[in-house]
Formats: sequence, C-alpha cells, structure tokens
Amino acid sequence: MRFPCGAAAAVLLLSACQRHDPAKELTLSGLETYWIVDSPQQGQNFVAPAVRFRLKNVGPGTLGSVQARARFPAPDQGDEVWGSIQEQVSTWSRPLERGREVVVTVRSAGRYHAPANPEDILRSPAFKDPRVEVFVRIGSSNWAMLAEGPVTRRIGAPGVEDVVSGR
Repeated sequence: MRFPCGAAAAVLLLSACQRHDPAKELTLSGLETYWIVDSPQQGQNFVAPAVRFRLKNVGPGTLGSVQARARFPAPDQGDEVWGSIQEQVSTWSRPLERGREVVVTVRSAGRYHAPANPEDILRSPAFKDPRVEVFVRIGSSNWAMLAEGPVTRRIGAPGVEDVVSGR
C-alpha cells in the first residue's frame, strides 16, 4: 500500500504526539504566598500577590514545555479574578528532566494601589484577602489545578529578611 507524501508525514506527526496529564506527571510542593511591591507611579504605591512553589517532574520522561499560571480570586469581586503573568517553567532547549525539581514564582497581573506605604495598604480596612489557585500544563495539554490556598499578608518572599540581614 502506498501513501501520498502528505499522508505519510501526517502519520509520522501523529505518532510523535503524546497526550500529557500534568496532574500525574508533575507534583507541586512548598507553596508560599506573599505580596510584592511594584515601582511607585505618580504618588501611588502598588502591591501584587505572588506565589512561589517547587514543581517536580515525576513522569516517565523529560518534559520540554511546561507552563504555570495562577488565579487570585478575592471575596466580593464577583466574576473579576486577577490573573497572573504566565511563567515558562521549561522549554525544549531547557527541558525539565525526569526527577528534577524547579522553583517557580508567579505574580499577579492585578494590583492594589494607594498613596500609603505598602505595609499600610495591607492593613487598610478596605483590603480584601485573595486566594491563589495554581495551574500547570505540559505542551498543549489542558490546564490542571495543582494547589490552592490563601495569600499571606506579608511583603516579600519568605526568607527574604534572612538574606537582607545576612543571617
């Protein structure tokens, strides 16, 4: 039986495609949440929620394209949910090897702003505590939620005080 060139190429491409399940091939640990301070603009200070975690490849092989993103839903925001800046965890030129773990940080694209100091923004009576939902995908797989939790009211990543003070 003979296949036209196009059909033969399509068969080869289909056999190279693999469906990934991020919930089975990746594990997430060490979830930490905090607030980052963005550069002030026109007398306003800006704070945005962020999440940091460890992502480990527990699947059967090397993963060439892994992405992470987060949602930051806050109470009383209705359908308005802060999204995140999507992070590329691995690429085909920098793959995530089987058994390897990487630290990933994802920050929100949405921010609170006020003329107050960043710490005072977090103490404001109008401040609403968001939650975080962390999603990952491998290649073109569906997004899988691997973790969720509250965002801690603290400026800076956990451990940053030790680095700054030299401990």
